[in-house]
Amino acid sequence: MAYEKPAITIGASPLRIADVLSIAKGDAQVVLDACPAFRQRLDRGVELLDRLISKGEPIYGVTTGFGDSCEKAIPPDFAASLAANLIRFHGCGTGRMLDDAESAAVIVVRLVSLAQGRSGVRPVLLQRLCDLLNHRILPQIPAEGSVGASGDLTPLSYVAAVLIGEREVSYNGKVVPSAKALADARLKPIELRPRESLALMNGTSVMTALACIAYERARQLARWASALTAMTSDVLRGNRGHFDDRIFLAKPHPGQRACARWIADDVEYVTGSEQHDGRIQDRYSIRCAPHVIGVLLDSLTFIRDLLETEINSSNDNPLLDLATGDVLHGGNFYGGHPCMAMDMLKIAVANVADLIDRQMALICNPATNNGLPADLVARSGADHVSHHGFKAMQITASALAAEALKLTMPASVFSRSTESHNQDKVSMGTIAARDALRVLELTETVLAVVQLALCQAVDLRNREGCHVRSKALHQAVRKHVPVNDADRRQDEDIYRVLAMYRSAELPIGEVDSV
Repeated sequence: MAYEKPAITIGASPLRIADVLSIAKGDAQVVLDACPAFRQRLDRGVELLDRLISKGEPIYGVTTGFGDSCEKAIPPDFAASLAANLIRFHGCGTGRMLDDAESAAVIVVRLVSLAQGRSGVRPVLLQRLCDLLNHRILPQIPAEGSVGASGDLTPLSYVAAVLIGEREVSYNGKVVPSAKALADARLKPIELRPRESLALMNGTSVMTALACIAYERARQLARWASALTAMTSDVLRGNRGHFDDRIFLAKPHPGQRACARWIADDVEYVTGSEQHDGRIQDRYSIRCAPHVIGVLLDSLTFIRDLLETEINSSNDNPLLDLATGDVLHGGNFYGGHPCMAMDMLKIAVANVADLIDRQMALICNPATNNGLPADLVARSGADHVSHHGFKAMQITASALAAEALKLTMPASVFSRSTESHNQDKVSMGTIAARDALRVLELTETVLAVVQLALCQAVDLRNREGCHVRSKALHQAVRKHVPVNDADRRQDEDIYRVLAMYRSAELPIGEVDSV
């Protein structure tokens, strides 16, 4: 099969979040490092494992049962069935299926972890994971069923099952049996050796993959929220001096300053130029927007470093020390770091939902919107009193923001003792990552509602006092959604704006290096 996409090499150097997402979206193919030293490291791990097994050394999950059954000895004759049975009895996931990009991201993150060479898996297994990505044979992975330690056992069993030709995949736009997809791609199922099923399943790859996707969505969301703040400042005739860089140099959080710079550029503010005759200080949801959005931006720096460490780690158990030949029984499968990252992210994102919802309240209320009609009603005839404009849209935005805020309870504090009290302290990292994606979905929808309201306000102002970002966003939205000059359903308008945003058709501005 020929590929024209750029190649990202696994095993040569650490992967970044951007690399994971490029592969997950299908924009790049993957290849294993061809360096002899990389292949030799993998081979040494397999040889060490074989040597330890032949000597009768106790190795968790190879010569013993799993979890609380680790005291149960497994004769060598049953090692192969043990590996397959681990996959099969974990086939109990529930909930929605991860989409193709999410499923691909899971494979990428698991591949990178196993490529560290401490897991005792064969190069052929890593190559087959590459094949799944390059052929876009993507496991159907249920989202629910992981407590985040011992890693993402249940959802990762759906990756391992595909390798042995079991369960289902997404392939060429259809859900088909794994065996059929492999056959169509001229690939054969693999018979997993001792340790390989556990190595595939016993790690943090699902939570980390979903966290990578959440991270990138949050970066884009921060820029959109900044653009909407600029529009709100324009239509309310706000004080552009609130975004003067000198203010933010006095409290120099980098993300906060970057947000203020974005907004200042969007409203075309020049330092010291503002001559303001109206309200000298705008309400907090405008004046302090960089201080709210900036928290999200600054948290992303910490989250990126944490996730990229997790991506490039050996996070299964046990691990092999190739230098000494020791088997290291530990707990790197514990997902506390990704969990903390996602608990942090969802709080920062939900605060942005709350911020933009407050801006919506300002522009709909005649007591605070500086002369705009109540609820942004654009009807001018005698029947204008029977129209309600964006009244219900404000309720929708408020409901969505409230739900986002409700989901900010940290997942990590809900640890449960499971599996006969062997897994008696667990991370809940996958739940945190799923929560973060849901909070992002809700917040993106809040912003879509407010985007429509702000475009309505620009029309009501006849574009007067509007600057570069307001004009660009208004023009883009109006290509797909007409002005609301009479009461009508607006759910389809919301979906159109969301589709524009998610396909990068909405000119929200560049995210720069944040």
